Amino acid sequence: MKRAALFVIAGPVGIAAYGLVRLWGRSDGVYGPGFDWQAAHLVGLAGMVCFVPAVLALARLLPRSPWRAGVVALTMVGLAATMVQFGADIVEGLLAADRAEMSALGADFKDVPGVEVAFYDVVPQFFFLGLVVLAGMLVAKRRLPWWSVPLLVVGIVAPAVTLNLLPIGGLCILAALTPALSAVAGTPGVPHSTR
Repeated sequence: MKRAALFVIAGPVGIAAYGLVRLWGRSDGVYGPGFDWQAAHLVGLAGMVCFVPAVLALARLLPRSPWRAGVVALTMVGLAATMVQFGADIVEGLLAADRAEMSALGADFKDVPGVEVAFYDVVPQFFFLGLVVLAGMLVAKRRLPWWSVPLLVVGIVAPAVTLNLLPIGGLCILAALTPALSAVAGTPGVPHSTR
């Protein structure tokens, strides 16, 4: 279970690192395609992948129920859509010779019916919604303190205002989930729900 705690840390750190690499890449006024674009998106994708076992580990702190299963499913669907979005950005960066071509490839992908809703505008938000609901359920079971939910919301909303706040968003999400680390790791003396 200690490995699960590492995933709970790695997911938010991946978001923060994605934001930092992105800021570094934009510092010269030329961001994508190229090494900086690929590095940022690979780090971001790695963070999303780490959220899969992290969400499962957090959910195991709650009793089994249809609500828990539904929230986990919602979160996983959002995560999958987010991973597709990152993957598309990586592929477009590899195929494009310059920023204009990369934008054109992105526009072509979004023009496919259903793609914009499924992988950009709507379904990826299920990840964040599910994470907030999961945190709320953990607060109700006293697995997280009350302030974890508003801090988590700040971490999610801040990058929506401007992607330049991604590092702060990732750190807020990390701080919101940190109180659950000992329970996720199965630290002696901390009850761990398996029902």
